[in-house]
Amino acid sequence: MEDTIFNVKSEIAPLKKVLLHRPGRELEHLVPASLEQLLFDDIPYLEQAQIEHDYFASVLVANGAEVVYLEDLVTEVFDTHPKLVKPFIVDIVKDSKNGLAHAYSEKLEHFLLSIEDTKSLVLSIMSGITETELGNLGKGSLASYLSSDSRFVLEPIPNLYFTRDAFAVIGNGVAINRMYTITRRRETLFAEYIFKYHPLYSQVNKYYERKNLFNIEGGDIFNLSNKVIMIGISERTSPEGIEVLARSLFEKTEVEEVIAFKIPKTRAFMHLDTVLTQVDYDKFVIHPYIRKHSKLFSITKSGITELTLPLEQVLAKALEREKVTLINCGGDDMIASEREQWNDGSNTLCISPGKVIAYNRNVITNRILENNGIEIVQIPSSELSRGRGGPRCMSMPLLRGEL
Repeated sequence: MEDTIFNVKSEIAPLKKVLLHRPGRELEHLVPASLEQLLFDDIPYLEQAQIEHDYFASVLVANGAEVVYLEDLVTEVFDTHPKLVKPFIVDIVKDSKNGLAHAYSEKLEHFLLSIEDTKSLVLSIMSGITETELGNLGKGSLASYLSSDSRFVLEPIPNLYFTRDAFAVIGNGVAINRMYTITRRRETLFAEYIFKYHPLYSQVNKYYERKNLFNIEGGDIFNLSNKVIMIGISERTSPEGIEVLARSLFEKTEVEEVIAFKIPKTRAFMHLDTVLTQVDYDKFVIHPYIRKHSKLFSITKSGITELTLPLEQVLAKALEREKVTLINCGGDDMIASEREQWNDGSNTLCISPGKVIAYNRNVITNRILENNGIEIVQIPSSELSRGRGGPRCMSMPLLRGEL
């Protein structure tokens, strides 16, 4: 695989190519009773969420990045290899936690295979299939009398627009992750098929596989440099998963050190990038609570060492800078910090050194970043933010330039 197609060795180098997923009907399949199970705290209004997401994409394009969409790449896989559609459907059903998908697997398979347009098929799998859509569940069966358009034979996958998590690009390779929750594990099937069969991406190096026993998610993985990776030990990434990935990176790449960053395991801090993101060569935005409630470990080929230096010094050493500045999300006002961190004030997407995309709702944090010399491109966020993720969460860089 040519580096000009697929290569990420920095959090801040100019963004050249990025993967998104435009929110679809899966958001309209959220109901209050399923919110906790599907990892949402509220129900986004789809039409406005799409407007906001389209604006996000337009900002990326205006700043020199090519935008590709998850749904399009999966469609291209099936258009190139039509025989893969059936095994993919079998895999999707197998990964479903819904007993109905298994009970009516043949009918579900027949229904999906009857969708002639490949992209419509992909979007249907993403949005979920109700009993009513599936049709006759069996003549005279009890289920046929109780069939409902509110029960899903195949559940929706509403977290897909957070493309950061299912896999992670590291250098010119990829870690296809094992997601923490059963609800999100099907997301990595799309990545597996893309990186196994897509004409552009099938030859990339693979450092982690979705069938691994230990969970790890992309929101916890930071490319600090070509030699140093930082990974959060969080609610959704296990220390065992980090060790497995570290060994793979040491064997297959030029990475020499993995810094494991333990953060509190809470819903508010689900990934490292919800409390910390890099915004310039020597600057990060951080939720101040993390400064005193975290632990750092260095993993190298020779072993594991707990780090006792302050976070600023650990990051400065990793980045080969004299010093690093940590900018508090919300400033010194803890109420503002808590509120704006919840609304992803710490979750920015750096599109070039000193220039980031951020949600417009985090006015205090954005102003503080600007006062620290960071250029902010603000995007609307009334609906996208309801999914508990910001601009970094919603994007997976495939290609960054050189620093």
